[in-house]
Amino acid sequence: MSYQWLDWAKRIQALSQSGLAFSKDKYDIERYKELRKISAEIIAEHTNLPMKKIPELFMNETGYQTPKVDVRGAVFKEDKILMVKEKHDDKWSLPGGFCDVGLSPSENIVKEIKEESGYRVDAKKLVALLDMEKHSQIPQPYHYYKIFIQCELVGGHAKSGIETKGVKFFSENKLPKLSTKRNTEAQIQMLFEFMRNPQKVCVFD
Repeated sequence: MSYQWLDWAKRIQALSQSGLAFSKDKYDIERYKELRKISAEIIAEHTNLPMKKIPELFMNETGYQTPKVDVRGAVFKEDKILMVKEKHDDKWSLPGGFCDVGLSPSENIVKEIKEESGYRVDAKKLVALLDMEKHSQIPQPYHYYKIFIQCELVGGHAKSGIETKGVKFFSENKLPKLSTKRNTEAQIQMLFEFMRNPQKVCVFD
């Protein structure tokens, strides 16, 4: 299925946001606001989201538009990978989330794993940095970069967090129902390849 319409909508949104960030001319500002409205109308026409909800996604964005950065941790124990069950959709994902300002990617993933799973880890290796425009078939309103960091388990115990309702290690051939907006089966399999082959070169783009 083609999502060219979504690519157009996101590009219009990015241009309008950048224009609103830097333009001083009141007429140009009105034109950029109209472009932002058009991008929201495109998304509303092709999704089940109500029109009033879509501008909220965009109105919170200010300044020059850049991709959002999501970090996910790969933690292994006895050849099984750590996953958490999301309250949002009742499906499973690698622990992680959007990077917080003021923390490095490795600091972010250590924090996220502790908050979502109860386990303490050390971040050991960057294994992949993926542009989700190229690695996901699920349309999303924003452009994402997803960082995967392999981590070593050093302590703690399984404990759900504010956004999670389950914590468990899974083998490669017995994965649970995945929260595919957060991670795909292909991405999980890629991480198992890194577990089996520590010399594997980082994947990017």
